[in-house]
Amino acid sequence: MKISVVIPCLNEEAAVGAVVDEARRAIDALGDSGEVIVVDNGSTDRSAEVAAAHGAVVVREPERGYGRAYLTGLAHAQGDYVVMADADGTYPLRELGKFVDSLERGSDLVLGSRFNGRIHTGAMPWSHRWIGNPVLTAMLNRMFGVHVSDAHCGMRAVRRSALGELDLHSKGMEFASEMVFKAFRRHLNVSEVPIDYFPRTGESKLSRFSDAWRHVRFMLLYSPSWLYFVPGTILLGLGLAGMLVLASGPVNVFGRPWQIHTMLAFVAATILGAQIVQLGVFARTYALTHYGERDELLESLWRHLRLEHGLIAGGLVFAAGAAILIWIFVEWVQAGLGPLRHEYATALGFTLVALGVQVVFGSFFIGVLTMRADPRPRA
Repeated sequence: MKISVVIPCLNEEAAVGAVVDEARRAIDALGDSGEVIVVDNGSTDRSAEVAAAHGAVVVREPERGYGRAYLTGLAHAQGDYVVMADADGTYPLRELGKFVDSLERGSDLVLGSRFNGRIHTGAMPWSHRWIGNPVLTAMLNRMFGVHVSDAHCGMRAVRRSALGELDLHSKGMEFASEMVFKAFRRHLNVSEVPIDYFPRTGESKLSRFSDAWRHVRFMLLYSPSWLYFVPGTILLGLGLAGMLVLASGPVNVFGRPWQIHTMLAFVAATILGAQIVQLGVFARTYALTHYGERDELLESLWRHLRLEHGLIAGGLVFAAGAAILIWIFVEWVQAGLGPLRHEYATALGFTLVALGVQVVFGSFFIGVLTMRADPRPRA
C-alpha cells in the first residue's frame, strides 16, 4: 500500500463523510493504492458510523487528545506515505498529490503552509492568524533552528519509514510541534507546500489559551538552552560582575552609592544563576542518556572531561572562598575579636564556598545520570 490518509475525529458527523470521500478521490486520481483511516477519539455523535459508511477504516481511541489520536492512527497506517489532515473540512485533501510528489522527490516530512497559500474568509480567527500561529512558529524556529512558515498546519505528510526516527510521544496539540522540531533535530528533509485553508464545518474543539500554553510548555521543556541557560547565564554573569566590583567595598554608580544591600542582591543572582545553569546541564544530560537525543556540545565535553575534573573545579572554587573567609577570620582574631569588618569580602567568600559545593555535588549527580549509559557519541 502506498498512501495512508490518517484523520483524527471528535464529533465531526457533519463533515467527516465529505472529507473521507475527498481523500479517496485524491488517492484514486493518483492511481495509487491507499487507505483512509479515521481515528474516532471518543465521539458522542455518529462520526464513526458516517466515516465507515463512506469507506474509511475506523479505529477507536478512547483516550482524548490530538496527539493521542494521531499516535493510534499512525500505528495502524500501512502506506509508505502517510498524509495527515483534520476531519472538519478545513484542509484540501484533494491536493494531497502535492504532498506525495514532494515525498517522492526526497522529502521526509512535508508541511502544508496556510500562510504561503490562501486563508479563506472566516477560516481562521484574527488572533490565530496574526498573533497565535506566527508567534508560536517564530518561537519554534528560533529555539530549535527550524525554518518553516506554518509549524502548526494540520495538513502534512511523512514517510512511514521516518516515524521510528521521529519517536513521537506527545498526546495533545503539541504533537504538531514535536513532529517538526524532531524532524529538524534529526536532520530529516523537511519541505513545505502552499495550501488553501477553508472555514470549518461544525464547532471548533480548540482551546486557544490552553492549547497555546501546551505548545509553549513543550518547547521550553525540550529546549534547555532557552529554559535554563539563557536566564541562568544572564543572572550568573551579572551576579559575578557585580560582586567583583563591590568586593572591596561600596562604589558609586551614576552618582548613586552601591552598598552591602546591592552586594547581597548580586550574591543572590549569582547563586540562582548557577543553580539554573546546573539544572540545564542535568536536563541536557538526561535527554542525551535516557531519550537518545543528540547533543554535540555535551558529547564533545565528555570526550575530555570526567567526574574528577568537576570535583577539582568545585574544590578550587571552594578553596578560594574558604581562603577569603579564613583571612577575614584571622584578621578579626588579631584585632581582638572586636566588631566584624570586610562585609563585602565576606559575602564574596561565602558565595564562592556555595558555588564550589554546588559544582562538587552537581558533578556527582551527572555521574549518576551517566552511570548506566555510554556517554560516547554514537556512530
